[in-house]
This record gives sequence, structure tokens and C-alpha cells, in this order.
Amino acid sequence: MSTAVRAEPASRPIVGMGAVAATGAGVDELFESLCTGRAQRPEWRGAERSSCSAPRAGQAHDRPVPGTDVPGRAARLLLDAVGQAAADAGLGEDLSGIPVLVGTGMRDLRPLELWWRDGSPFADSGLGFGSALRERFNVEVTHTFSHACSASLYALALASDLLGQEGEDALDTVIVAGVDVLAERPLPSGGDSAAAIVLRRADCRSKRVIGHLRGVAVTHGGPGYTAPSPDGIADVMRSAHQLAGVKASDVDLVMLHGGGALGDDEAEAAALAAVLGEASSGPLMTAVRSMNGQHSGVSGLLSLIVGIRALNQGRVPPSAAPGVRADEAASSPFRFVTGRPADGQRLSVAQLNAFGLGGINAVAIVEGTEHP
Repeated sequence: MSTAVRAEPASRPIVGMGAVAATGAGVDELFESLCTGRAQRPEWRGAERSSCSAPRAGQAHDRPVPGTDVPGRAARLLLDAVGQAAADAGLGEDLSGIPVLVGTGMRDLRPLELWWRDGSPFADSGLGFGSALRERFNVEVTHTFSHACSASLYALALASDLLGQEGEDALDTVIVAGVDVLAERPLPSGGDSAAAIVLRRADCRSKRVIGHLRGVAVTHGGPGYTAPSPDGIADVMRSAHQLAGVKASDVDLVMLHGGGALGDDEAEAAALAAVLGEASSGPLMTAVRSMNGQHSGVSGLLSLIVGIRALNQGRVPPSAAPGVRADEAASSPFRFVTGRPADGQRLSVAQLNAFGLGGINAVAIVEGTEHP
């Protein structure tokens, strides 16, 4: 049985965005790089090659010396993304009074690996992100949620709930972020990335609104720790549509979970066919993770940022792998974007999928504010 955790059914303005990944430092560079259709997965840098089963991975270009690695990269990437989003929203450097909710798969595991492998200095106080956010931005409240690929959308749902509270302690702004960096163990593949958005109450006036969060649904619907459930995924999709007040036919774009694992992709495909397959005009579909790495806990939020930009520009980046065989694509109602970007599209609503270990599934619905 799945249990839904749902945000309040009210549109939340998105007023700032920031991102860092292998494909770019900043939302503009990231999006344009994705639109080139070239996956950014160079050979491992700063890792013990013999312990890595994957020869290539998505890596951010922030190491001080090529071929080396240093502790604290996750916190630095997170601070970069949060700083970008805050500046984009016109908030400045002092974020006191604004809580930050962080979704992550492995927090900052890499310093522990470097201590184990090389004897590098290690302090467990640095594994969390609250201290770094407090020192840089004067953030007073940080909550970190760690449970793989759906973590940042889980944080997004809780942020939306916080903005729905009333009374003296009501908030008007919450920052939602996600971060993960490459680790040799337990997942010797993936990608460095961080993302952040600034979310506001519906009744708050903002000079600039980039998009709207229509709703987020989170369920637990997996049969086991790693095995995905098509029924559970379909359930969370329907819950998200109901919460956002949209029909399946309203969805113009799906940002796929697209993790690359056969079982996960098959389960997602089956759920999409069950929920969206009868729409008269199938939505466009793409997957950010196919281009620059696994991303783990930040994947949902990174898809949100790319999805919002795609809606507003009418341009959808291609996926390196469509997730279906070529002989199946012709009969599919869905339109997989591969090879080159889909330009000149009129798009309004995007669905963002993120499914994590343990059966925690999350789907968000967002709406753009500009149309080409």
C-alpha cells in the first residue's frame, strides 16, 4: 500500500534558480550545453581508478588541481547553487530567516573516502551542510533529507507544505536545494551536481516569477528496497496530477527519471503508459541524467530547473538514450527527444519524475510563465 505525502494544493511561485553540474556552471550554461546533445562524462579525475567499475562519469570542473580530489566539494557546490538562486531572486547574501531544505543521496561522503584511502584530514562535523550554509549565508535553519534519487523532490514537497502554514510563524520564502558528488563506493558512477530554487507563497508579490510549482506528490510504493513498482509509480503520478489540478492530457513535457537501470526504466515506462498513454497527443520526453550522470538526490530538482527553462523557451534538450527500443518508438504515443533539441515548442506544463531506493517515489508538476 502506498501512502501519499502531499503538499498544499496551491501554486507556489519559483523566483530564483541555480545549478552546477558537469554540463555547466549556472542555469544558462547548463541548459545550453544540454541542448547540444553531447553527454559530459569524461574519465574519472581524482579517484582510485581500480575501484571504479564505470570508466566515465559526470564531473563538475571545480577541483583545484586536475587529477586530484579534495574534501568538502559537496558543500562548496551546494553553496554555489544556493548563491546563484538567491542572487537570481534578488535576495542577496544574507538569508537569515529563510530555511533551506536539502535533498541528497550520500550527503558529503567523499571526505570519508579520502580519509580511508589517503589519510586526508577528516572531521565528521563537516558531513552536514548546516554549518557551511550558516557561515556563508547566515542561514539559521537547515534540514537535510538523504534517501537517493527522490530526495530533492521530497524536500520540495515539504517546502511547499511549510509555505502553506498560517499564523505568526508563517513563512513567505523557502530555499530548496540538492547536492551530490561522485564517490568510489558504494556507487562507483554518477555525477557531481548541485541545484537550488527559491520558492515563495502564492500571495507574496515578486518582481520576477520564473515558473510555478503546481504540486508535488510523494508516495512509498515499492515491493522492496531496490525493486521499483510500476503500480507505485503510476499511483504517485496520478496523485501529482490530482494535487496540481491537471489532467494527463495537460502534460506537455515529462522529465524522465531515466536512471539507466533496466528494471527502473521498464517500471517507469509501464507507469507512463498506464497514466499518460491514452492522451490524444503524447508529451515530449527527455532525461537530464542521460547527459551528465546519475546525480542521485539532486536529480529531481535538476530536472525541475531544466524543465522550467524548457517550458519558457519552448526548447527541449535531447536525451542521450530514449529508454525504449527503436522498434517500439514508432508505436509509442510519446515523443522522445533525441539527437537534437526540440525547438519551437509551445509548452505549458511539465511533469518531473524521481524515484528513490526503498520505494520512495516523487512526482512534481510545474508550469512555465513565458511562451515563445
